[in-house]
Amino acid sequence: MPARIGVVLFPGSNCEHDAVEAVRTLGGDAEVLWHGDDSLKGVDGVIVPGGFAHGDYLRPGAIARFSPVMQAVQAFAADGGPVVGICNGFQVLTEAGMLPGALQKNAGLKFLCRMATLRVETTDSVLTSATDEGAELRVPVNHFEGNYTCDDETLAMLRAEDRVVVRYVENVNGSVDGIAGVCNEGRNVVGLMPHPERACDDLLGSSDGAPLLRSLLESAAKAAV
Repeated sequence: MPARIGVVLFPGSNCEHDAVEAVRTLGGDAEVLWHGDDSLKGVDGVIVPGGFAHGDYLRPGAIARFSPVMQAVQAFAADGGPVVGICNGFQVLTEAGMLPGALQKNAGLKFLCRMATLRVETTDSVLTSATDEGAELRVPVNHFEGNYTCDDETLAMLRAEDRVVVRYVENVNGSVDGIAGVCNEGRNVVGLMPHPERACDDLLGSSDGAPLLRSLLESAAKAAV
């Protein structure tokens, strides 16, 4: 049986179908989970996709964190279930306290829509287990508030615990330490700003996102056993 991935849909999400298509292209099964439900319907892994959850009013992700489905996502993650937040989903996970740090406006106050090169810093996460440490991946970014920030103590902790999952080779948005993605202490929750679901086929300009989502599928399959 293929791993079943639930893709959370908030009002304002706009990448849920991209995520579903990418998961299915890579051999997994995917279904959309409504933000107002308090169940994950028995899925093996979760993607919190990009977009503008609840219009990104207040701060990106600040309202979405209170949706009923997020209680289920937090419980799932606490039990070791794999959860990946992409772009706006990364913002939601930080607002929910599932990941450290926060996302602020890009340096230069410019919206970015371009390819970015990422370097895999660790393979010890549900998003990078099928990659190689040091591998460089071309994946698109599409955000205005993707500048990762944290205090010095948190940054030191992330470095010491090897929890910076991917970094930008060229720091496109001003993120502290070039951070493009981080994981939680259990390494089963990962947030990243770039969009691997938009880079799973060479016809889209790159297939470099495929190993990242394949890692999620493999992690989800193991969690389901």
